[in-house]
Amino acid sequence: MADPGTAPGIGSFTPHNGGPDVGKASYARVPGRDVVDTVLGFARTLRHAGVGASPDRVSAMLSALGHLDVLDPAAVYWAGRLTLCAGPDDLDRYDVAFLAWFSGQRARIPRTAAQPEVRLAASAPLDAGTGEGDDDGDAPDLAAQASADEVLRHRDVAGLTDAERAHLRQLFALLVPASPMRPARRRRPAVHGAIHPGRTVRRALRDGGEVSRLLHRRARPRPRRVVLLIDVSGSMTPYADALLRFAHAAVRARPVSTEVFTIGTRLTRVTRELRLRDPDRALAAGGQAIPDWSGGTRLGEVLKAFLDRWGQRGTARGAVVVVCSDGWERGGTDLLAAQMARLRRLAHAVVWVNPHKGRSGYEPLTGGMQAALPSVDHFVAGHSMAAFEELSGVISRA
Repeated sequence: MADPGTAPGIGSFTPHNGGPDVGKASYARVPGRDVVDTVLGFARTLRHAGVGASPDRVSAMLSALGHLDVLDPAAVYWAGRLTLCAGPDDLDRYDVAFLAWFSGQRARIPRTAAQPEVRLAASAPLDAGTGEGDDDGDAPDLAAQASADEVLRHRDVAGLTDAERAHLRQLFALLVPASPMRPARRRRPAVHGAIHPGRTVRRALRDGGEVSRLLHRRARPRPRRVVLLIDVSGSMTPYADALLRFAHAAVRARPVSTEVFTIGTRLTRVTRELRLRDPDRALAAGGQAIPDWSGGTRLGEVLKAFLDRWGQRGTARGAVVVVCSDGWERGGTDLLAAQMARLRRLAHAVVWVNPHKGRSGYEPLTGGMQAALPSVDHFVAGHSMAAFEELSGVISRA
């Protein structure tokens, strides 16, 4: 596929049905930018302009461009309009964003009845202007947006505004946690590896008894099961939504090898609810299934219930178990210590995520944390987007 970043121009056309006149549009000349980077940047611009441009729609646009001439502006325009826009209210905003991204023209984002204002306007890469006399391009705005995103990544989710939470939800939608891998016992045909005697001999017999080629086999790694136990008690309420969104991203990435449970005063399996594709629908379904939301905490009893019913039977065996809790325990800590030791014997690795660990000067002094830490392999923070990205790396390396 040709690289639009180096194209001197992409011709001219006038879209139908009210589209913008982009006869002089040309791809911004950014060295080394390929089609995927261009489309991803355009999608970010659309989201800040008020158009959903969800990851599945972005993937649909990339698939469409794979069959089109990316140097044809009409093809690019209609491929994006037909895949990224969800309804009539998105069309005007799409036209403005298309001109701004591919031509550098600035225009005022039209206001519609369905979307009276643009969220996160302070960090949007599209400035309100006349579209005339602005020759500085959109690079400063894009740099400011990147800086704002970087600041938001390190902000504690408990202190975010509604607009910042909405922006964070978009970042979670793009998160793809990596999965830990385990060696498989069964070896499969491969280009390199140990010689496969049986296949090599059978091939030789088909060739008249002459060994003309050595065939190989090797053990290919398989995804290791990941189990997330998320504390939804009252003390974890500010972080429960973000933790469940991380769990939804993990289930979306590996639906077969990922299990999610909520813990508080009861144990609730929410894996089926989090398999819904839309994050908001998945969390709404999960919220309806959780009877002890913002309740108390009995970590020892709930962990024992998990191991008795699920973990001992195979769910926790050889798995990476991630416990997301602040460690507040209303029951006795002896039971929690015993069940954590039992979990450690079953699991491949135990990761404990405590949102308070990201705060300066934090020390695990609560009784629950003191009881659990001897059986924990990795103790990490879980208070920001950057912490969740680090958690994804810890899980993949466990």
